[in-house]
Amino acid sequence: MRKLPILLSIVALGSGLFSACSSTPPRNTANGCALFDEKDDWYEYARDSYEKWGIPIHVQLAIIYQESRFDDDARPPRRRLLGFIPWLRPSSAYGYGQVKDSTWDWYRRSTGNRWADRDDFDDVTDFIGWYGDQSHRRLGISRQDAYNQYLAYHEGHGGWQRGTYRRKPWLLKVARRVEARAARYRAQLKGCEAELRRGHWWWPF
Repeated sequence: MRKLPILLSIVALGSGLFSACSSTPPRNTANGCALFDEKDDWYEYARDSYEKWGIPIHVQLAIIYQESRFDDDARPPRRRLLGFIPWLRPSSAYGYGQVKDSTWDWYRRSTGNRWADRDDFDDVTDFIGWYGDQSHRRLGISRQDAYNQYLAYHEGHGGWQRGTYRRKPWLLKVARRVEARAARYRAQLKGCEAELRRGHWWWPF
């Protein structure tokens, strides 16, 4: 009889640890300073990506916001069969960056980051930096150009070259919103990035 309370305690403890480890979106995704204040290791990841690939932190954040609102488990909504039965999803896009299987496999092969996960913020910031650098090298898009970086991110490099986005007025509006959000993140981070850097003692003051 005494084994049951012990077993329940172990289950409760395991459940609590699992909940503690699971990731939840930041409470304030509209402000880059508040976001990094809550998720203090995220700044390190975004900064590492910037130093490695040259895609600014504010551009990374704007793309992640648009794709997932910082939800690590984000997926496209399921289609509805007969209008009400949940059916298949329209694509394999998943994670913070809503990256498709084929694109993620390309990234892992190209970088050697074999164990990267789309629900890991560290890996996704590295992916966005890598993809943005590819867009710069292949298409000539400035690393600071959030508008065209997002269009190439959404349409793929071949789609951007063919100008597929020009036939999608809704996508052009989304890209402008990404551009505007990147500008806001940039302005916000100017006011707190020195403090964020000081929070990581291995960086020079």
